[in-house]
Amino acid sequence: MLGGGLVGLAILFFVLALIFAILGARGVAGMSMSVAKWLVIIFIVLAIISLLL
Repeated sequence: MLGGGLVGLAILFFVLALIFAILGARGVAGMSMSVAKWLVIIFIVLAIISLLL
């Protein structure tokens, strides 16, 4: 997988969103961007928590 873990999934969903946006599937692109955004937020929160512990 691309980078593994949450970052890899976020990158995957971001790329899917770009592809679907180019193809004109706005609903799928928006959903993919939403998933990618939440994965990045979760990754950042977990990274901060792991740095503090």
